[in-house]
Amino acid sequence: MILETMNRWNLPLILGSASPRRLDLLRAAGFNPKVQVPDIDESVLTAESPESYVERLAISKAHAIEEESIEEESVWIVAGDTIVVLDGQILGKPASSDEAIHVLRQLSGREHRIVGGWCVRGSGEYYSGVEECRVWFRELSEAEILEYVNTGEPMDKAGSYAIQGGAGRFVTRFEGYWSNAVGLALIPVVSHLEKFARR
Repeated sequence: MILETMNRWNLPLILGSASPRRLDLLRAAGFNPKVQVPDIDESVLTAESPESYVERLAISKAHAIEEESIEEESVWIVAGDTIVVLDGQILGKPASSDEAIHVLRQLSGREHRIVGGWCVRGSGEYYSGVEECRVWFRELSEAEILEYVNTGEPMDKAGSYAIQGGAGRFVTRFEGYWSNAVGLALIPVVSHLEKFARR
């Protein structure tokens, strides 16, 4: 069976993530995944690169989905992780408004990277990879930063901002997959789902 000739909405797919943005992306691509949130340790390992980190987490999330929840051999699992990297430093989700303000001050007028790891698992196999976006912010005023943080939007976002939300107006240049910046690189993910579906 080939995805192009099928109703993607009815395909047995599990999203191993609590991210509403990844769910929205998969639904926009025509899928209707069930959501199962994996419980994994997301600590960065010593001397681990940002790329290795996000790919390892994506793979760990895909493998953490309980086997007993998979009732059919044809069920697929998609998982991912996204981080923002500035000068080699991983910028995760802010723990407080003050931290979000600090991060946005760092990003002001600078180029940074959005690094996304993805994993597709099915039939005892998995594919994984890393995609990178480059983003340039204009200079942000203190008032703009405070106004944005007060919306609450930065609080569950890597790098303290959502490019698809209110922070979109901060961006002067962008390179890469837009969906990767939002939360999941759809092009490689869908491509590898197709590989499973053709079998």
